Amino acid sequence: MSSHSNNERPAPDGVLVDIADYVLNYRVDSSLAYETARNCLIDTLGCGLEALEYPACTKLLGPIVPGTLVPNGAKVPGTPYQLDPVQAAFNIGTMIRWLDFNDCWLAAEWGHPSDNLGGILAVADWLARNAVATGRTPPTMRDVLTAMIKAHEIQGCIALENAFNKVGIDHVVLVKVASTAVVAGLLGLTRDEIINALSLAFVDGQALRTYRHAPNAGSRKSWAAGDATSRAVRLALIAQTGEMGYPSVLTAPTWGFYDASFRGKPFAFQRPYGSYVMENVLFKISYPAEFHAQTAVEAAMTLHRTLTESGRSAADIASIRIRTHEACIRIIDKSGPLHNPADRDHTIQYMVALPLLFGRLTASDYEDAVAADSRIDALRAKITCVEDPAFTRDYHDPEKRSIANAMTIALTDGTVLPEVLVEYPIGHKRRRADGIPLLEAKFRTNLARRFVEKRQRAILDVSLDQARLEAMAVNDYVDLYAN
Repeated sequence: MSSHSNNERPAPDGVLVDIADYVLNYRVDSSLAYETARNCLIDTLGCGLEALEYPACTKLLGPIVPGTLVPNGAKVPGTPYQLDPVQAAFNIGTMIRWLDFNDCWLAAEWGHPSDNLGGILAVADWLARNAVATGRTPPTMRDVLTAMIKAHEIQGCIALENAFNKVGIDHVVLVKVASTAVVAGLLGLTRDEIINALSLAFVDGQALRTYRHAPNAGSRKSWAAGDATSRAVRLALIAQTGEMGYPSVLTAPTWGFYDASFRGKPFAFQRPYGSYVMENVLFKISYPAEFHAQTAVEAAMTLHRTLTESGRSAADIASIRIRTHEACIRIIDKSGPLHNPADRDHTIQYMVALPLLFGRLTASDYEDAVAADSRIDALRAKITCVEDPAFTRDYHDPEKRSIANAMTIALTDGTVLPEVLVEYPIGHKRRRADGIPLLEAKFRTNLARRFVEKRQRAILDVSLDQARLEAMAVNDYVDLYAN
């Protein structure tokens, strides 16, 4: 018996071509997208500055070989490090994702499109410093914002209809793909080279989602996006050398991504690439909590005030019922022991118990010292989550994109408090007017963690002025964050 394979080289898969053409040819003309990208930039960098307070994060940062010096390398904001662009992307990507406090996108697949800033900022800064060193014009922060808009769009549009989580693959695959595309664009790769780079991103073995779920939830979920965006930079640089690609990486029978990793199902698309995702992205403003729990935490804060005003406390609670959406139950509805901060910030019962007990939820509340309080687990045991099909429908509705949670508390004396329903978190597009002042306040708080007042003012003067920011050379802006 013999087999015969057709070895004719096929044309590149359409998905790769569409992404490459979007990166090279699409002109972003949405002022809303650029304004939102600026807000996303400062919020994301602020999250990275806050993460520098946690040794579990900072131990991963710096050069691979201690003492390595990289002339004209990319600087890592808030640190003394100046690194090659691959390692700088890992550093920046790890910082900004560490506390689960940067932006979010919820659809068939979930994710955090600002994770791509790790690769974007590292490469743009590296290019800018080398341009200045050789007397050329450096890229500007408008170039960074454009790359952010396009990375958001690539990651978000693929996520709209394609659930990588249902085949066990983590959403950082989309960070790697989106970062590869826009970084390749920043590097000046040709259309064919960008297609090759994208094919290399899909050829890679993809991260398993197991580190986000019981019983294995752990800290890799905090550096997985840094790993993905740094891998993207490496692949784009490899493609820049002229390294070949794999044109039918998605569609090849048996060996392609669809058959090998996606149960034979091709990607589906809801809309063409534009600037929709950046314009509709979700900001995490109030709480460092997995996004499906944001409205539940807000409801819990409201009910904490209700209890306090009536002279009661969490000790008077008999049971808590949360009406929620299917994605929340699948990702963060969890019982049993919680083993580390990464486990706790992916458990809705923990994220609700803290505000009901203490009237707060901060990043430090996931640490062991706080979690040792026995009242937290006692209250967790009283919480039940149930799916509301209407909430699930509205979660997927492109005109609503709600993330609803409704909470009802029954007290030990038989009293049932009125249900508190929150459909849209403060960071949702429908609540932008309320959210942006709080986002800017969050940024100010994070700047104050790291810099003296004069430096804070210098950063704010540029960061809150759209025109000034866009015109500034990337290296000059990053230098404002130098430690």
